[in-house]
Amino acid sequence: MDSKLMRLAALGCFGVIALITAIVIGVNSKSPASDKQQIPVQNEPVVNSNANADGQVGNDLKGFLRDNTFFDPEKNPVLEAAMDTSKSLTLLATSVEKDLRIQILDITGALVSGESFVIRITDANGKSTDYKDLDKDGIVYAGSLSAGEYEMELMPISGYKPPKSSTTVRVKDKVEYVAIPDISILIKTEDEIDAALEDTGVKDALDDADGTEVVKLQVGGTKRKAGIDVSKYQEEIDWEKVAQSGVEFVIIRAGYRGSVYGSIVEDPRFKENIKGAKAAGLEVGVYFFTQAINEAEAVEEASAVMTLVGDYKLELPIYIDTEGAGGNGRADGLDPDTRTLVCDAFCRTVENGGYRSGVYASRYWLNNNIHTDKLKDYEIWLAEYREIPLYTGSYTMWQYTSKGHIDGINGNVDLDVYYY
Repeated sequence: MDSKLMRLAALGCFGVIALITAIVIGVNSKSPASDKQQIPVQNEPVVNSNANADGQVGNDLKGFLRDNTFFDPEKNPVLEAAMDTSKSLTLLATSVEKDLRIQILDITGALVSGESFVIRITDANGKSTDYKDLDKDGIVYAGSLSAGEYEMELMPISGYKPPKSSTTVRVKDKVEYVAIPDISILIKTEDEIDAALEDTGVKDALDDADGTEVVKLQVGGTKRKAGIDVSKYQEEIDWEKVAQSGVEFVIIRAGYRGSVYGSIVEDPRFKENIKGAKAAGLEVGVYFFTQAINEAEAVEEASAVMTLVGDYKLELPIYIDTEGAGGNGRADGLDPDTRTLVCDAFCRTVENGGYRSGVYASRYWLNNNIHTDKLKDYEIWLAEYREIPLYTGSYTMWQYTSKGHIDGINGNVDLDVYYY
């Protein structure tokens, strides 16, 4: 929930109080003259221990106005209960394609986890189905729905105040390839997951290497630029030294989708890397390691990347990194048709968001796991570790080694050349 909604909630509480005040005063002003009593003029507010719970003092309906405890929640249990919104809940639903992802949020807009919430979804024919938050993460997913309007309702749960009425939501018939609003709520940090279990990407290009790869930075020149790509594994980077070493651009990992449970996770070094690279004057692009298993998840990933990038200007594309996750990744078994749809959905969403897009993959994956002829509108970033690549398709960037060494970075780093 943004600050505007919080302000509206607070104003709503005080609005109710003001309305009660107006009604009480109005009722008193219309009372017969014989019912009125003379009220002594007081120079100071009167604290009357005989005031009842609603602020009335005897027959004086305006007595609460002179009771300086009436508007103090700590001294007035009635007002305190009316203003307590700490357990109030709201629902936020998004639909990508014949589905609903419903988030249960508190008054601050944060996900409420640790509870087995139940959402009741009712279709246009009045048929209701209950969906339970089995993993207690504050998100309820309903799939395989028909397109159209539904009513969603949070069922009562002890200790919380659900919305008083149902909410109308629309289930989309097909993917629209546009950024999902409020996707930031789904982006986790590594503190919230088991990174050793979830961040398991494997460089497929290593299996195709022939030992002839160049491990020194290939300097830029006419129609080519020298660059690197980095993630949390390079740890802390001295970006000034990197810029002085001849590197002209960097592709930074923004995040990844977990290999097992599928959470979207921000790379813990992303913010410091993009800030450092921009400050050093390097051109920047970003990439995201996918484990999406369908188009809807690909749209989520693209939306997350654009949210993470925020207001930073990118000189190079946003790439979807499609490769294996050790054989047991949730997307490792995708067929080429589905994997191509995932890549296309990611790139189309990125392009519709105003960015350039591209696909990163090894030579083997480009030849066997993707239909590259259906991705001609996007840039290809080839990973092939040999002196001269064998890949015969078109590409605009080539990652030629994972064993490079650059001043300012401890250990190995991927080296790239970008053609323009």
